[in-house]
This record gives sequence, C-alpha cells and structure tokens, in this order.
Amino acid sequence: MRSPLQIHETNDLPIVILGGGFGGLFTALHLRDLHSCPIILIDQSWSFVFKPLLYELLTSEVKLELICPRYDQLLQNSGITFVLGTVQAIDLHQKQVRLNSGLKYSYSHLVVALGSTTSYLGIPGAKEHTRSFRTAYDVFALAQHLRNRLQLAAQTENIEERQAMLTVAIVGAGASGVEIAATLADLLPIWYIPLGGKPEDIRIVILQRGSEILKESTSDRLRETAQLALKARTAPVEVLLESDVKAVHPGAIEFERNGQLERLAAATVIWTTGNATHPVIDSLPIAPENRDKHNRLMVKPTLQLPEFPEVFAAGDCAIDPLNPQPAIAQVAYQQGAAIAHNIKAILSGKAPTPASVNLRGTLMKLGLHESAVEIFDRYEVKGNLGQAIRLATYLELMPTPALNFVKRTGWFTEEVLKQITRV
Repeated sequence: MRSPLQIHETNDLPIVILGGGFGGLFTALHLRDLHSCPIILIDQSWSFVFKPLLYELLTSEVKLELICPRYDQLLQNSGITFVLGTVQAIDLHQKQVRLNSGLKYSYSHLVVALGSTTSYLGIPGAKEHTRSFRTAYDVFALAQHLRNRLQLAAQTENIEERQAMLTVAIVGAGASGVEIAATLADLLPIWYIPLGGKPEDIRIVILQRGSEILKESTSDRLRETAQLALKARTAPVEVLLESDVKAVHPGAIEFERNGQLERLAAATVIWTTGNATHPVIDSLPIAPENRDKHNRLMVKPTLQLPEFPEVFAAGDCAIDPLNPQPAIAQVAYQQGAAIAHNIKAILSGKAPTPASVNLRGTLMKLGLHESAVEIFDRYEVKGNLGQAIRLATYLELMPTPALNFVKRTGWFTEEVLKQITRV
C-alpha cells in the first residue's frame, strides 16, 4: 500500500472520501477491488463508530471493539489508504481538499460524507451544560458522570439535593431520546441498588417541544409500543410534551409548558435534538437552489452534486429532493454502495445510475436486552427476540471486510445467540 505522501506525489489523482461513517466507510469498502486509481479515506478519528449500538456499549451488552473497530483493522489488505485528519476546506473548483494539518489532496472524484454536527438551537447554556451521545467517548464520559452522581446521592442526606442527583433530563423525544431514556431507566437502578439506593428514587424525564414522541420517525404502532415500554421500565420514564426548553444551567433546566416557566433540578441533562450541517459543508460554493432549508447539499438521484458531477455526497449532509430518506445507518450504507457502483461505472465509461435505497424497517432499543423491531413496516417483534433481531440486522449491514472482522470476533455467536437464549 502506498503512503499518502507517495500518492500525492504521483500523477494518479485518487478518489478521496471525507468521513468514515456509514456512508464514507462503506463507499471505501465497496471500492476496495478498484485498482485503476488510489483511494484515500479521511476521518478525524482512529476508529469507526457503529452509532446505533452505542446504547449496548453503555450497558456492556456488546464489547467496545465491536462498536468501534479501528480503521486500520477494517481496511487491512484492502489497498485503501486511511488518513487521520480534520477537513478544513474543500476547493471544488481546484478539486482539492485541505486538512487542518496543512496536508492537501487533489482528487479525481470526491465523496463527501462528513455527517452533521449538534445544533443547540441558540438556547443559553445548552452547549456548556448538556451531554451528547454520539461517540464512544461520550458514552464513557456519561457513564462515569452518572456513576459519580449515584454515589454522591447515596451519601447525601439532603432530600432535594439527592433528588437532583438522581434526576436525568433528556431533551428531545426522537428515536435517540427515547432509546437513551429507556436504556438508562433499566440501567441506573442496577448501578444504584448496590449502593443502598432505592430504584424508585431515580427520575428519568424527557422534554419534548412537540405534542408527541417519535414524530414522523416511526409508525403509530411502534410509537404506541415505545410509549408502553417507557412506562414499564424499572424506573418509569416521564414524558413532558409541549415543553419548550429556554435555558440550561449547572444542575437545572428551564422550560416553558402551558404558558408557564418551569425549572427542573437535574444533575444530568442529555441533549438528543437539533442537527446542523458540518461547517465545511456550509462554506462550499453551492448555489442556494441546490441546498435545502437545513442547508444540506441537494444531490441528483445518482448522489452527485448538480454543479460538480465529480463530487458525490451521502448521509446526513445530503438530500435527494426527488427521493428523500431518513438520516439513519441503513440508508447511509446503501448510499455508500451506490456511490461506489457509480464511480466504477464512470471510470469504465458508463453512465451512473440512480441510487436505490430499500428500508428494511425500524429498529429501536427500548430497554436492557429489549428492542422493538418493525420489519418492512408490517411485522412488529418486541422484547428479547426483538433485541436479537436488531443485533443480527446490524451485523448484516456490515459488508466484507468489516463483516469478516465482526465474524472473527464471534459477535454473532456470543452476542446475538445469547440474546435469543433469553427469549
């Protein structure tokens, strides 16, 4: 495998892929048998993050190496060069990418899969005093923080102070908010009981600006299943609808509900709502008519930029206005395969074809060892079996060599079959 420096010094312009999430990584993996030009994958982290299973990382249901395999392991013997770096700018006219380190890469084709960033919606204190749940670091930091709060609560005699330490406020009732709430409602009692605490003292509160949970993200049937699951957890989850967060302070969150300003004392506030486009995407010289209202890049059905056909975009930062898809893992990995197919077609002198995305259904974590799975929006499976199907489905999403890596770890036999035996 040639080094990035050697590639840069040759006249062979590489295919450059920005972002190692589902869209970017799977584009690279589907291009691994392409030998006509070099391929470079650039990401700011050493490891891929299988975000849908971060809940299992928090609960120790699945091991870290399965959730966050290193790129050098996934790309071993693939012929793909991995570069650790943060993208600073993209010059679409000069066909060049610049990193914060000063490295520059010219490209023949570019794949933009930089994902999104968190938007705090201009709410005072939200960025400074809330916790996110997007990376393995977020997971471990949250776990350490929560364990510390539980230990302090067990040693605190003041009732109000103890209640604040045992209260977790979750902003947003989309899929992420519901899943983290259900997970913590089962997990925190397990951590608290050995400290001499009572699980009923733990309070999990979801604050939702709208009038219902999981709005526009799932079916009425699965929404009802989620509502029942939240009530059935070890520590029941409270859902405060039509609650508009106004400010977040150290140890408290302010929100407006029914025309009244309320304050909830909570030592932990988790932010699960609000996405913004990546700053590099914002800076691209793309005409306003080729961006949507969220400033995402509009792409053609082939996932190419209308103004720059040598550039493809996928995942959270792009939208096909003729066939909009939700920003979820199963969409991004299929887009990666479609982009790879179209790049190969173009290099072979053929025309690119529209991307085909088939949604297999909805997979939702609803507690420890429990999930709800709606298959092809027709059949619903819940409980332990739902969790087993959810894990097996995510396993299937990973193509070779990522799939081979997971198989070598014994994930299927050790984790999925273990779930099935609980049924």
